[in-house]
Amino acid sequence: MSKEAYLTDKRIQRLKSVILNRQFDLTVVLENIHDAHNISAIMRSCDAAGIHDIYAVVTDPRIDIEKYEMHNKITSGSGKWVEMHLFQDVEKCVLALRQKYTFIYGTHLSETSMSLYDLNFESSIALVFGNEHEGLSDEFLNHLDGNFNIPQYGMVQSLNISVACAVSVFEALRQKEKCGKFKNESWGPQQQELYARYVKNSKNKLNPDYHSEQT
Repeated sequence: MSKEAYLTDKRIQRLKSVILNRQFDLTVVLENIHDAHNISAIMRSCDAAGIHDIYAVVTDPRIDIEKYEMHNKITSGSGKWVEMHLFQDVEKCVLALRQKYTFIYGTHLSETSMSLYDLNFESSIALVFGNEHEGLSDEFLNHLDGNFNIPQYGMVQSLNISVACAVSVFEALRQKEKCGKFKNESWGPQQQELYARYVKNSKNKLNPDYHSEQT
């Protein structure tokens, strides 16, 4: 019996459509995010914006690493469609990023920070977000190609990290759609690998005959 045997044609076409819209040249990196709800919201935004791979660095001993390792249980299903690469060392994370992405930009307010809207998302980019209280560590800042901020005009010049991430990835989506780089028309090894994963994840763990058209 084939892997697709339990899936409807509609489901198969939806999986393929999602995969063709996956952005392999865009990722989000999280450093020492404490709140599990923020992790959940970020993963859902990434899925919605076509991002499959995200990265997380946990070096703060106050953070329970299981919040990341068990992310699939707290993400309303998006953990099935977004893969988190977990690191406990900044250097190793940066090395992995450099192998796949051309530029690494972090959210950090400084005199040299550029506007989010001035970033060129036609390039291969990793966007790094620091934790809710202290922002990015000095160690990660030293590895960045530049800093960016989200222009704001209110009395409080800050956004919740999950909101900041959503604004950022949807600006990337807007730029990619505008320049015609959002949808990938080719089907290669990356797409095939994702398809096999998504077919597997479409099956309910308790009832392999069940599938949902909603998740």
